[in-house]
Amino acid sequence: MAEVAAVPGVLAPYASDPARTRGRRFGEAGAPTRTDYQRDRDRIVHSTAFRRLVYKTQVFVNHEGDLFRTRMTHSLEVAQLARSIARPLGLNEDLVEAIALAHDLGHTPFGHAGQDALNECMASHGGFEHNLQSLRVVDRLEERYPDFDGLNLTFETREGILKHCSLANAQRLEAVEPGGVGRRFIDRTQPSLEAQLCNLADEIAYNAHDIDDGVRSGLLTLEQLEEVPLFAMHKASVQDDHPSLAGRRVLYEAIRRMLSAQVYDVIEATRAALGAGDIASADEARRARPVVGFSEPMRASSSFLKQFLLRNLYRHPQVMDTTSRAREIVRGLFTAYCRQPDEMQVGFAARADRERAVADYIAGMTDRFAVREHERLTGDRLLP
Repeated sequence: MAEVAAVPGVLAPYASDPARTRGRRFGEAGAPTRTDYQRDRDRIVHSTAFRRLVYKTQVFVNHEGDLFRTRMTHSLEVAQLARSIARPLGLNEDLVEAIALAHDLGHTPFGHAGQDALNECMASHGGFEHNLQSLRVVDRLEERYPDFDGLNLTFETREGILKHCSLANAQRLEAVEPGGVGRRFIDRTQPSLEAQLCNLADEIAYNAHDIDDGVRSGLLTLEQLEEVPLFAMHKASVQDDHPSLAGRRVLYEAIRRMLSAQVYDVIEATRAALGAGDIASADEARRARPVVGFSEPMRASSSFLKQFLLRNLYRHPQVMDTTSRAREIVRGLFTAYCRQPDEMQVGFAARADRERAVADYIAGMTDRFAVREHERLTGDRLLP
């Protein structure tokens, strides 16, 4: 397969073309100077949920330092990586950016700890999935337009936001929107190549920045990271090229080289998969096996890195203590609001589906607002 030139706006035949979008749930006239995917991106950036991401954290909770990644900085890093891969593949950069910036809009405060706690609280009420919650945010919970709830994004952006979904929830979506974004989970087909790319860019980004944040926090050391072949190889190359370099610059340069290696690997592996599958259209890509991915050696290296971070960072006693407190805060808030719904904002308190309203309200909180609300409602301050 011939390589696609890295020229902005030049789409490959298998890319998502905004002129062929499946459209929006509520019909709107097109914009004179922007494609539909550009409009999606702009609506996401101007949304309330997007602004909240600056005070929602990944691994380290907001009070632990000003320089750790937040959901906002993570989303920006995912968008940058995804666009860097999309252009040489001839994929739609605007759609990639829209999906990347919106993919975490439904995340709770306190990262995965908050999500797990809220899922436990909602176990008898349909559960809680953060990808599905991101879709709820853009389909319903944002209140910015006079004619519809949500942001009224295109099918392709919404499809990319819903990167995971249980079969039960997919069937509920299908009942409301036949042939819509839930259908592929029932048919076991794939999303667009742009959505596949954002999913992988998400993984690449958080692995890299969790190394950086882990070392910055003092919970990981460069010596420990020597256990990770992918990192150790690039660290050694940095030291060979710059023998006098030391400290944080070694870390930054090793991470930069590691990211570049992963990006180039994805580009080459995906080109090979596209050629092997003889994929000539966006619809063919949806019917094929997953196309965007690492080579097998890089996939193994990435998996080893994820397992290392799980053992040494995510399950570190200090992180576990914080996440335990975060779960307690979310559970306490859920109980308090279910008992006293009037303590929520009026729009949530008035809803008949009380438990889902409480989940929506808590999921929209920033870390620090959740801490303050929990203290106000219970008298306990569990985090600084």
